[in-house]
Amino acid sequence: MQQVTLGMIGGGTVGSGVFHALQQNGALMAARLGVQLAFRKIAVKAIDEPRPYPIDRNLLTTDWRDVINDPAIQIVIELVGGTGIAKTMVLAALAQGKTVVTANKALLSAHGPELFAAAKKGGASLYYEASVCGGIPIIKTLREGFVANRISAIYGIVNGTCNYILTRMKQEGAEFSDVLLDAQKQGYAETPPDLDIDGFDAQHKIGILASLAHGFWVDHHEIHTEGIRQISRIDMQFAEQLGYTIKLLGIVKQIDARSAKSTTRTSKSEKASNGVQVSVYPTLIPNAHVLASVNGVFNACFVRGDVVGDTLFYGRGAGKDATASAVLSDVADAALDLKNGSAARIPPFVAHAANGRVLPIDDIVSRYYVRLSVIDRPGVLARISAIFAKEKIGISSVIQPEGHEGESVPLILMLHDAQNSAMRKALAQISRLPAVKGNPVMIRVESFE
Repeated sequence: MQQVTLGMIGGGTVGSGVFHALQQNGALMAARLGVQLAFRKIAVKAIDEPRPYPIDRNLLTTDWRDVINDPAIQIVIELVGGTGIAKTMVLAALAQGKTVVTANKALLSAHGPELFAAAKKGGASLYYEASVCGGIPIIKTLREGFVANRISAIYGIVNGTCNYILTRMKQEGAEFSDVLLDAQKQGYAETPPDLDIDGFDAQHKIGILASLAHGFWVDHHEIHTEGIRQISRIDMQFAEQLGYTIKLLGIVKQIDARSAKSTTRTSKSEKASNGVQVSVYPTLIPNAHVLASVNGVFNACFVRGDVVGDTLFYGRGAGKDATASAVLSDVADAALDLKNGSAARIPPFVAHAANGRVLPIDDIVSRYYVRLSVIDRPGVLARISAIFAKEKIGISSVIQPEGHEGESVPLILMLHDAQNSAMRKALAQISRLPAVKGNPVMIRVESFE
């Protein structure tokens, strides 16, 4: 049986998981592929660093160049992370014509076009299934399974830390800060947690999916990104009362000016133009929708294709074993390429939409949930309503708990479709009213239409 030789850079939590998984199921993979996979060198920070799974010491080196420069190694697995030395490593491997398998979402998000150009120049392939949603095969699905589809929408719960926090806030009626602290103690959230809770991890992932689905590389700077810091227990309670669940969603949506939602409240000059919405923000999801029931650290991607219709992919989005499964899936594809002496069946990424563009968030039309803290006195709601009417934004419902006159009470408004630019202007005016205390909280409502 033909043998394909592997090298790996990074032997920590995920790297040891990859090594363990191959030791466990290597014979099964060989039987299925007709190719035997074997590690030759694994570069690590320290030989004796603690690992969830042991790695044979005779495979270890502390110099990553030993992996890249070994002529016998055909596939390089990069599990270092970050955008610094990892970029140097990947480019060096591709320059030598070695296939690279990576789980590095941040690197792809920041330098995708450069990396794919280097792969093409070196006659190599760059695989990245493990960069998005851990063990869920969403990259391969978009690239191969849905090759005959135009993708009109992707809605992704792609960050397990945020989903875990929001799930506990809803189920326990807890505040964000308390759940975050406990999540850090349990190892579900990093210290500091900014990359996750401010939405940037999800930004990297949804940008990769958007690029693959729409055929142009999405610059992560163009992705409107909001985190979950502003979500409070009271928002969870009112959302439930209204029939919704709050989730952090990564959204990729094709916007067509001819079919974009427009109402008498939106002038002709304000209608959305052609392009793709790529965004990350907290969203009110109807409780009846399947994504509302994705809880804990689990991830899910809801994908709509023009031929296949609606599909859902669900599973663990992180962790040593789920990520190892995705890495070895890419290794299997690369090994088959080497066995057959051919390039990848379907290239990992093809730029086929020269005129593709990401729409600015101000052009996006949505419904909205707004929470205000207002002084309970006559005329306040009328003044707020007048400002929304001035910006051509309709109010669909109002919730105002009873309070004593002169006290500050929450005011919850559900709003009809409006452009983000109109909402931004209206909330800026409302926040300046003497009766409004603190900053307004705005959460978009997704209908999945």
